[in-house]
Amino acid sequence: MVQKYQSPVRVYKHPFELVMAAYERRFPTCHLIPMFVASDVISEEKSDDNSTHKIERRCKLDVDAPRLLKRIAGVDYVYFIQKNSLNRRERTLHIESHNETFSNRVIIHELCCYSVHPENEDWTCFEQSASLDIKSFFGFESTVEKIAMKQYANSIKKGKEIIEYYLRELEEEGITHVPRWSASPASPVKAVLPVSRPVPPTTPAITIVPPAESSKETLGVKESSSSPVGSPSEALSATPDDKLDADYINRYLGDLTPFQESCLIRLRSWLQETHKGKDQHILRFLRARDFNMDKAREILCQSLTWRKQHQVDYLLDTWTSPQVLHDYYTGGWHHHDRDGRPLYILRLGQMDTKGLVRALGEESLLRHVLSINEEGLRRCEENTKVFGRPISCWTCLVDLEGLNMRHLWRPGVKALLRIIEVVEANYPETLGRLLILRAPRVFPVLWTLVSPFIDENTRKKFLIYAGNDYQGPGGLVDYIDKEIIPDFLGGECMCEVPEGGLVPKSLYRTPEELENDDIRLWTETIYQSASVFKGAPHELLIEIIDASSVITWDFDVCKGDVVFNIYHSKRAPQPPKKDPLAAHGITSPGGNNVQLIDKSWQLGQDYSMVESPLTCKEGESVQGSHVTRWPGFYILQWKFHSMPACATTNLPRVDDVLATLQVSSHKCKVMYYTEVLDQENCRHSGTVDLLHAVVGASQLLKCIPIKA
Repeated sequence: MVQKYQSPVRVYKHPFELVMAAYERRFPTCHLIPMFVASDVISEEKSDDNSTHKIERRCKLDVDAPRLLKRIAGVDYVYFIQKNSLNRRERTLHIESHNETFSNRVIIHELCCYSVHPENEDWTCFEQSASLDIKSFFGFESTVEKIAMKQYANSIKKGKEIIEYYLRELEEEGITHVPRWSASPASPVKAVLPVSRPVPPTTPAITIVPPAESSKETLGVKESSSSPVGSPSEALSATPDDKLDADYINRYLGDLTPFQESCLIRLRSWLQETHKGKDQHILRFLRARDFNMDKAREILCQSLTWRKQHQVDYLLDTWTSPQVLHDYYTGGWHHHDRDGRPLYILRLGQMDTKGLVRALGEESLLRHVLSINEEGLRRCEENTKVFGRPISCWTCLVDLEGLNMRHLWRPGVKALLRIIEVVEANYPETLGRLLILRAPRVFPVLWTLVSPFIDENTRKKFLIYAGNDYQGPGGLVDYIDKEIIPDFLGGECMCEVPEGGLVPKSLYRTPEELENDDIRLWTETIYQSASVFKGAPHELLIEIIDASSVITWDFDVCKGDVVFNIYHSKRAPQPPKKDPLAAHGITSPGGNNVQLIDKSWQLGQDYSMVESPLTCKEGESVQGSHVTRWPGFYILQWKFHSMPACATTNLPRVDDVLATLQVSSHKCKVMYYTEVLDQENCRHSGTVDLLHAVVGASQLLKCIPIKA
């Protein structure tokens, strides 16, 4: 199984030439890197002007592996081939390493690069990536992988320290500046960079990465560097959107292992534009699935789809809580706990859950809870800047005084379970601690109902106190400063959380009114979801009356890869007569999946292609427009990617592919929004202005879909 590792960017606040001087001082031997036994030069090449220097070496390593494993493998040492390419003109050093020993059983490949910081030419960046593919190793595959990770982690701890050690040594010798390369025959670089010294490899080896190169310069990713951070404002301004800097990770995300750093950067890189600048959010989903990339990616994609579909990113700007919530919802933010986490207080025992559900409905309460979670994320970001350390979750204090059987009203419990389900799915690892105070006798009944719906890792964060037990040692004062304990809990701090009370029955609404409100809240979204199966594409019919209309689309590929097509037909597609859904198309049992193109239709005769097929990968967000040439019927089609891009004839119907639809690996998901604009009104919109810029006013404004 192939294991891939990528590092954040390590930044040295020193010029490239000085870092290279420190790099050379590690060889031919280095007391800080005892694993390198020897290094033989295989080939060496220098340019006439000394601007480039290429050298290939065979390096001998004494790998820290169990004696039994070495005996079975029949070797005491591991050999690696390393190729270094130094370009003084461009100020880069590229290092490529691969194993020679056991190359038929284990393939280790590593790439490292030293380069000039893109925003500060007096700083140097280090990036690194490595892959480990264990095909077979005498039944010790798992052991070899653990050894590799151990060696790799050890090298990461030392690497940056080694470079900085020699930088300090240079400074002690009075060398604080090395001139840049110039075309002059007598280049001063030679005085400080003796090319005669052998340079051992950056070996990933059974170490995936040798201490020589790796260092705390970890697994490298292709994400442009960012500068180390001093103050919060410096960190934010110095970290480009497309890169993660190692110091930025430590400053804003916390201490991560090399493996965890790699998972974060790889998942962030995979998401690309769809989730830019949300590293804390990505990290929460990784932690929620113990850094299992596949599982984390799946639940994160589902959450991103949910957020976009219901426009959750704009909730704090668009959601206005009804007055009844201001008056009777007994929850609110209150300072922070001892760890700097935002503190939310909920006086659940004083809340009239039945009255709130009767007055507002389940979905309005859910919207309010979501706005609380969004506000919590915002407060975490603010506290991270204030306290100078990563704060990614909050503390919740729940006061149960007054809880009784009326709180176990069935619709109220149903609403609570619904809220827990949505929050658990979309806000993992945001609850740092839950303090439950003054739990009454009826609490075990409520706990029995709701605990199965709470993630096990979340349940471990619950601390439950009965009666007044919270006032003694190990109680509330261990987690919250005495000065901010609310007055209703025996403290001296005035708390602005409403006291609640019974919701007047005059505010109750009829079931019909509540149902209409619930539908309105969750159908305000402009996006629709659809499933795409192997052999069963999803198709959308758009009728065009005005020949010069503009069809626009915006869709996300949530799962799998799809091919997007646009067709035109003079006549409306008609589903087979046996289809009981008639004009609504054919709906598959796997979700919203509609097929409109009849299997008897011939491409070029019954319908025609008006745009080139567009292959879209999982996770991509695609926007585009098409200016229609003719009136008639246009069909937007999302098709499983393994099918030929133009194969649209003889498409099997749902009754032909029922078995296929049940195979999850043959299922894709898309979320889309389309709109038809008349060209006259559209000229003033950003979409058509863009089209004019691309194709010119003299053309018919035909635009190829654009990937975001």
